[in-house]
Amino acid sequence: MLAVLADPRVVIVGDRVQIPFELDRPLYEHVDRILRMAGARWDGRKKVRAHVFDHQAEEFMRQVIASAEFPSRYEQGWYPSPPAVVEQVLERAGISERRPGLTVLEPSAGTGCIAGPAAARGAVVDVVEIDARRVEVLRRHDFARRVIHGDFLADVHPLDYPEGFSRVVMNPPFDSAIAHVQHAMGFLGDDAVLVAVMPEYVLWRSDLVTKKFRWQVQANEGEFVSLPRDAFAPSGVTVHSVLATVPTGHDGCTIRNHSWHRSHPKQQYELFAI
Repeated sequence: MLAVLADPRVVIVGDRVQIPFELDRPLYEHVDRILRMAGARWDGRKKVRAHVFDHQAEEFMRQVIASAEFPSRYEQGWYPSPPAVVEQVLERAGISERRPGLTVLEPSAGTGCIAGPAAARGAVVDVVEIDARRVEVLRRHDFARRVIHGDFLADVHPLDYPEGFSRVVMNPPFDSAIAHVQHAMGFLGDDAVLVAVMPEYVLWRSDLVTKKFRWQVQANEGEFVSLPRDAFAPSGVTVHSVLATVPTGHDGCTIRNHSWHRSHPKQQYELFAI
């Protein structure tokens, strides 16, 4: 099915996907079903004759074709970070051509929507991704210094790296966003910044984990900035989200960053966890 959508004759412009050539009936029904599951509807009017999304679809389709994976609108999973969101993440992280050489980690990197533009601005980028198909895409792009195929929470530890990163930028799975961001803090250097796309509930949920996380961010001179309601529409989903920014270069920092982990070796705190 993705081979059909990758055909150069297919027209993907704005909110429309148009296939201007005939498919045999079973293949057409399969393509139609997948596009509908992703949120498109068929518009058979003569002047349209295309599958139409209720959002701009070009970037979403580009990432889908690159990764050979087509997520439905119903699944809790990967949705690529739209360019406008990526731009805000990089700006808040201070990643630009004026500061080449910053070391950057993107956990749960997907197909590299954030890491790729960071590398293009001169950053030295490492990525972690759990899905084998997206890992292959990342390796083909060849912008990362290191690509790790694994579960960021379970398989990757700060002490796997000799030193902390200048920046951590991330769009973690929303169902475990706080756990991912707290783990990612351990990879920060001593004068570093983490910027994460997170679900809006981190601003208002009253459970102990969320309240402690909010306090942790704000107590360390971090902040939350709301994204527009339609920020992820180009990726085929409507989610209410915020950007969380956490710095480590300030007096009284309590973030358990890379330096903290170096002074609390892995074996030591695993012993206490028994």
